[in-house]
Amino acid sequence: MNKKFKSVFNCLFLICLPVLLPAQAKKVVFTDVTSKAGINFKYTIGDYSYKNIIESSGSGITFFDYNNDGLMDIYLMNGTYLEGISDPAGKVFKHSRNELYKNNGNGTFTEVSEKAGVAGNHWSMAAGAIDLDNDGFQDLYVLNYGPNVFYHNNGNGTFSDITAKLGLAGPEKLNGFTKWSIGVSFWDYNLDGRLDAMVGNFMAFDPKYFTPGSPDMMPSPTEYKGQASMLYEQQANGKFVDVTQKNNLYYPDSKCMGLTVLDTDGDGDLDIFQANDHQMNFLFRNDKGVFKEVGIASGVAANSKGKATGSMHPSIGDVDGDGLIDIMVTDLDYGALYKNMGNGVYVDISGSSGIAAAMEGKGSWGAALIDYDNDGDLDIVAANGTAEDLILQYPILLENDGKGHFKNVGSEHGAYFATKKSGRGLAIGDFDNDGNLDIIISHVDNKWVAPALLRNEGGTGNHWLGLTLKGKNGPASAISAKVTVIAGGKKQVLINQWATSYLSNNDPRMHVGLGQQKQVDQLEINWSDGKKEVYKNIACDKYITILQGTGLVKK
Repeated sequence: MNKKFKSVFNCLFLICLPVLLPAQAKKVVFTDVTSKAGINFKYTIGDYSYKNIIESSGSGITFFDYNNDGLMDIYLMNGTYLEGISDPAGKVFKHSRNELYKNNGNGTFTEVSEKAGVAGNHWSMAAGAIDLDNDGFQDLYVLNYGPNVFYHNNGNGTFSDITAKLGLAGPEKLNGFTKWSIGVSFWDYNLDGRLDAMVGNFMAFDPKYFTPGSPDMMPSPTEYKGQASMLYEQQANGKFVDVTQKNNLYYPDSKCMGLTVLDTDGDGDLDIFQANDHQMNFLFRNDKGVFKEVGIASGVAANSKGKATGSMHPSIGDVDGDGLIDIMVTDLDYGALYKNMGNGVYVDISGSSGIAAAMEGKGSWGAALIDYDNDGDLDIVAANGTAEDLILQYPILLENDGKGHFKNVGSEHGAYFATKKSGRGLAIGDFDNDGNLDIIISHVDNKWVAPALLRNEGGTGNHWLGLTLKGKNGPASAISAKVTVIAGGKKQVLINQWATSYLSNNDPRMHVGLGQQKQVDQLEINWSDGKKEVYKNIACDKYITILQGTGLVKK
């Protein structure tokens, strides 16, 4: 090859290089667009001191479409000044409120909480979005330190407080102190066609208590009594009644930090996983309508060292592609990844999977199993920060090799992951409907602090499918339904459950990464009421809705 020809060849090669490179070689970049998007929310801990466990716990985030325009809106919970708990200087935060950000569809949001009527006046921890009355609009159940509030969506951009009508405020006190709720999972536990609610409660916080040996340090959660989580059964008249003790779920000293509902043993009914703080986790197995606590027997009560750690919440998904749903539990130590062995038995593979080494010492709070690059396997994102002291930590993004082995690659995918933070709540959702999952993370500080909305600027060229399931009579038969997707010979199993993050609710639409496959060959739905449906040849790169029993796939 002569020099002139070689020079021309090299130039042509360089010009064609972006085309010649496989799509997978292009990297996803997460860009912080919080300010650009118009999200001006500032989180407060009620004063400037950071000295108690309420202040260290943070608050959560909920993705939901409150106005039915097909765009995910964002609800951010806030702390506030608490009389007798916060320092007097914190009175400047007395009017801090939750904020609802309406998605404008152009990458920006407008804050509408006052107009919508969901600003609230409590220290809010979490919120569950659900269409309780099947009118087509998402309602909002806000879980607080203090009375919980249920907002009914009026369908015109506003909400009404109907808590008293439903009976969902919760008791004023549990175990002698103010009720402290941290989340909710909805599902039809008794198969009567009506949604029920399991409310997770944390602990009996005594603001006057201090540790005698270290009076200037925040007491450990182990030094407080717990508070029972509560199962509420919806009656024919729409009112909810407490049926916790009746269903063998009453544990008055438990310290729930997160819970979710799924079928752990493949018997067709839904069980309850409850992550506890400095206590053994609970797995309430549903056996034909009777719940039994089997956490130890199932292998999910403690971590790989047999230790009950500061567990945060369960995230669920098939991390190794074997068709069985695994459970990841973040904690302040190094976390646990419980591999589903079948028949309701789990083994902690946090060490062999690589997550223990990546998470050790980080203090992980909110986290999610997320296919951030749409390659068809589940990766991990986690918000980190130390609890007792305000020590910042690096957030992490763990890449799955497709077989359940993880490597920390965060610093390669955006400046946010290369900067230490004090993260708490975390939710994932596609706010711009481009098929790439975005992330939003809340932070804690001793001053007002902003969240981070991280836009996924996907560059892989991989395909995807977004899926909304609607039960025949409302959400009851759709929640925790199992979906099996086959595309190009690859099978993926997913659960329709979005209440799987610390204090936070993810985008309620299911998200399936398809790699280079341009269609779903078969989609099978095992609805929660036992019905089964199969759909064939579904085109990708779009959001669809399937209504149970109709055979209709709507874009």
